[in-house]
Amino acid sequence: MKDAVIVGGGHNGLVAAAYLARAGLSVLVLERRAEAGGAAVSFRAFDSVDVRLSRYSYLVSLLPRKIIDDLGLRVELRRRRISSYTPVGDGGLLVDSENTAALGDAWQKFYAMTAEVAEKVFPTLTEPLPSKDSLRARINDDHAWNVLFERPLSEVIESTFADDTVRGVVLTDALIGTFAPADDPLLRQNRCFLYHVIGNGTGDWDVPVGGMGAVTGELARVAQAAGAQIVTGAEVTSIDPDGEVTYRKDGATRTVSGGHVLANVSPQTLAALLGETSEAQPEGAQLKVNMVLRRLPRLKDSSVDPRDAFAGTFHVNEGYRQLATAYEEAAQGRIPSLPPCEIYCHSLTDPSILGPEEQAAGYQTLTLFGLHMPARLFRKDNEKARDEALKATLHSLNSVLAESIEDCVVPGCIEAKTPVDLENELGLPAGHIFHRDLSWPYADEGQEGTWGVETRHDRVLLCGAGARRGGGVSGIPGHNAAMKVLRSR
Repeated sequence: MKDAVIVGGGHNGLVAAAYLARAGLSVLVLERRAEAGGAAVSFRAFDSVDVRLSRYSYLVSLLPRKIIDDLGLRVELRRRRISSYTPVGDGGLLVDSENTAALGDAWQKFYAMTAEVAEKVFPTLTEPLPSKDSLRARINDDHAWNVLFERPLSEVIESTFADDTVRGVVLTDALIGTFAPADDPLLRQNRCFLYHVIGNGTGDWDVPVGGMGAVTGELARVAQAAGAQIVTGAEVTSIDPDGEVTYRKDGATRTVSGGHVLANVSPQTLAALLGETSEAQPEGAQLKVNMVLRRLPRLKDSSVDPRDAFAGTFHVNEGYRQLATAYEEAAQGRIPSLPPCEIYCHSLTDPSILGPEEQAAGYQTLTLFGLHMPARLFRKDNEKARDEALKATLHSLNSVLAESIEDCVVPGCIEAKTPVDLENELGLPAGHIFHRDLSWPYADEGQEGTWGVETRHDRVLLCGAGARRGGGVSGIPGHNAAMKVLRSR
């Protein structure tokens, strides 16, 4: 009998394990894959080069400094001075985080507003859920509340910014991992935008030194040092509401009981393990492409150094109208004709992921995230559709460069992951990187004061990205599930 059995050794499960073990509880983590870390791992994806890529997730914004300090994590997160670069014709828009005055008053005022919201909202994510009214009172800005929480984001973007490129740069933060138009009445885009701009009260997206695997490796170290047991190659096959967990390890079926079971899996997977009916299936909507380059490509804009352009987020065909066109094409069942995507180069900020020979040769990594690529486009023939999507995406990228990206790629060092691939490899439902649509960071009516991890079974908690206030590499659901257990003892 364990005090807690954690199903799934992704970063949230490891955060929960570390908190609970440090509090003196007996903790067992069961991980299906051969190593812990879930989607937040590093891989040597290509045999021909010594490069460890953050293969699935790649940047950190939402991991609270509180969790790092509470657990004594030895991780380094480096700030990117360049926020983004967007090619436009033979020029482009460079956003330097240390000099945003050049972007004009509208930009300054809009992001001053989001910064104030971030400063007030982010600390609540590791506290019991506030009510909607109490969170609104805490923000204490009716305009900010209305444009971010009540009205489609398209309204404030279109009324605040006149330039199509600037509108697109703002909108992309609302679409990462979310298949929705700018004017979606369900406000899925608003929720996604909110989580992208509130991280640690600043909204900065930082580079984990050593890659994402360095973060989860450190979480595993801290959890095990506190006494948690992590068992890999252990596939959980069922969960009983009374706390019994059945799993397979080395071909044998085993059972273990826990005072609490913390499920670091999607809500759909948890329902299946409990033998229950799942909620409606979510849908992921992204193409992830990893590349290793001999050198960075030349830009059409000779006034910008490619090392600056690719150090932040490099936007490709993500103008406001282009994003709308791509959404419409995908919604009609077609791979977008000019897929919008964005790229960043980890190795510019952190060359430690490159081997000595690769560093000396000037190699660089590129991580590409393609928008509006819903799982439905890949269901019939994933391999064929993957090839088509990759070809279209590289064509889109080449349209804004002064040379073909293929001429810069180390031979054989490019891979693409569709939503179906992510479902098969990581268990993400339809490849949804947040497990389901993101939720507002406040309680539903009557749920104020809960932690957002509870299920209808008292001993079973949801501690993965699909928990309320989940999504991204944050550790917040893991922290909140651990607090729920500790405060119930």
